[in-house]
Amino acid sequence: MQSKNETLETLKDIKQMMQRSSRFISLSGLSGIAAGTCALIGAWFAYDVIHNSNVYGNYSRSDIMISGSDNPLSLQDFMGGSLFMIAVITFIAAFILAFLFTYLRSQKDNTPLWGTQAKRLMFNVCIPMLVGGIYLYKMMESGIYGLIAPGCLIFYGLALVNASKYTLQEIRYLGYGQIVLGIVNLWFIGYGLYFWAFGFGVLHILYGALMWWKYERRQLEV
Repeated sequence: MQSKNETLETLKDIKQMMQRSSRFISLSGLSGIAAGTCALIGAWFAYDVIHNSNVYGNYSRSDIMISGSDNPLSLQDFMGGSLFMIAVITFIAAFILAFLFTYLRSQKDNTPLWGTQAKRLMFNVCIPMLVGGIYLYKMMESGIYGLIAPGCLIFYGLALVNASKYTLQEIRYLGYGQIVLGIVNLWFIGYGLYFWAFGFGVLHILYGALMWWKYERRQLEV
């Protein structure tokens, strides 16, 4: 019986070693929670700017969100300096915190932060994101603002699904959630900020909490 248990433990260790060699498994659940929290804070500030702006008050929802109106908003009017700064600060804060928690976990797991697995992960994330960014930029140039929010969610979801084979499999389900949310948003044009808050905020927090509970909590108990 003891020999059998030792064999099972050996097989388990071999499996973990193979997983470490083929996947980047140092993504921290706290990174997801931090990024989601930043997204919710950014959405709250953006909501306040939009609903207290004289520019937005002079346009109907359809004028702002759909091109082809008699007096459409320009890209500069649509984004504005305040919204642009909120977007930049939110992204930088989320990126720094996500990187920090991932770095700390990689140090704890003794896993290289920028090894072959991490490079494969980033490459597979960047392809859909880059293509999506170019596509959405051309939409903004054409004044089709209503599809920007769902487009961001869909392309981001595709990036997560595409990269999931190089990291924890659970990230695939986060990607599916973003894609579904973006598709639903297509039928609710003009409510993109709410979908963004739920997708980039709430879903990230739920995902991060689940990953922390499933993987990192055990390390604290050991």
